[in-house]
Amino acid sequence: MEHVLLHGPPGLGKTTLAHVIAAEMGTRAYVTSGPALTKAGDLVGTLTKLQSGDVLFIDEIHRLPAAVEEYIYPAMEDFKVDFTVDSGMHARVITMRLKPFTLIGATTRAGLLTQPLRSRFGIAHHLAFYGVEELSAIVMRAAAVLAMDPLPAQAVAAIAERSRGTPRVALRLLRRTRDFALVRARNRLTGAVVDEALRLEGVDAIGLDDLDRKYLRTIATVYGGGPVGLEAVAATMGDDAGSLEDVVEPYLLQVGFLARTRQGRRLTAGGAEYLGVPLGSGLGENGPRKDDGERPLSSGASPSADADGSALFNDVDARG
Repeated sequence: MEHVLLHGPPGLGKTTLAHVIAAEMGTRAYVTSGPALTKAGDLVGTLTKLQSGDVLFIDEIHRLPAAVEEYIYPAMEDFKVDFTVDSGMHARVITMRLKPFTLIGATTRAGLLTQPLRSRFGIAHHLAFYGVEELSAIVMRAAAVLAMDPLPAQAVAAIAERSRGTPRVALRLLRRTRDFALVRARNRLTGAVVDEALRLEGVDAIGLDDLDRKYLRTIATVYGGGPVGLEAVAATMGDDAGSLEDVVEPYLLQVGFLARTRQGRRLTAGGAEYLGVPLGSGLGENGPRKDDGERPLSSGASPSADADGSALFNDVDARG
């Protein structure tokens, strides 16, 4: 099988798909990650363990060090690895033959992959967010694996609708609602119990949590709806910009509450309606909006004049 590249937001099942591919091929899957392969010896040791037809899954493959990435090119194309031993006049190149294998790479940042590495994958697929029906099927199967009683359709739909299109979130919410039902609802999981349990978790009807609402409220109140840079929002919230970009923003963009513009992040009409604030109200809590620029100067006015038109410096009378 050709080498496969899976890219998309976290939690969509890239690792699971790698194991499914290996199971369908009747081979074994070896799992590692880009940050774990810190030197060429780590990669060579992993490749030499592979049997014919085995699957090597590298998660976060965009974080492979450049020195390690150079060794993976001939391994993917010719199933061999060339490495140098000794140094100086005694240096020699040893070629180690590998058994045919399939490399499956997964990444949440496909744009950070180098073009030589990307071009060596024969199959590339982008994983999109799941629909409610797909998530409902995942929730029902997970409930059976957890030996739970059959769930009513209302409870399954309530969990699926709040799962942000992500199976990992759906499974987490299912476990939380199961624990809540066991303690407070005599182990009976209904739609009303799901609503109460997720309200306690801070998850609303469309799946937004406290961090999502804080992000939207920061843009709406502090920056007057935007546009504003991500670093500024992260500094105001006291959070990491990378975490906000990878965890918070994808779902807000999907539901249409956030827009990315050249000037920065901007709250949409849907986001303003969700928060119950007027869009484009002009002033945030901490000052003017970005588009409240300076007033145009009247003809003959000095640039050093203040907003009232009075000069900052006294005029010197011209005496003839």
